[in-house]
Amino acid sequence: VQLQASGGGLVQAGDSLRLSCAASARTFSMYTLGWFRQAPGKEREFVAAINWSGSTRYADSVKGRFTISRDNAKNTWYLRMDSLKPEDTAVYYCAAGDSGAYYMAEFNYWGQGTQVTVSS
Repeated sequence: VQLQASGGGLVQAGDSLRLSCAASARTFSMYTLGWFRQAPGKEREFVAAINWSGSTRYADSVKGRFTISRDNAKNTWYLRMDSLKPEDTAVYYCAAGDSGAYYMAEFNYWGQGTQVTVSS
């Protein structure tokens, strides 16, 4: 499975961005899909995930501001980021795992990352 993330950029605090991740997999519809991020000098952390049934979960730091969604017909998932804050600045990675994937280590496939920079 190959993943291609896109949509990052430089924005101001309060702005919005939408990240996309395109995957090549015949059984994409059964994967759990996620977004993670890594800020400079920090460990990679969970942001959001969506499973095969559409159930979603979010990190507390982004809950209410970010929305994860998927389009199985396009083999693509998205991260809509609203009300961005400077602390959201990071490289964002998309990832995919088996249907039961929950922890970061259970996501087997990773995209190359896309930079999001939020200025104050």
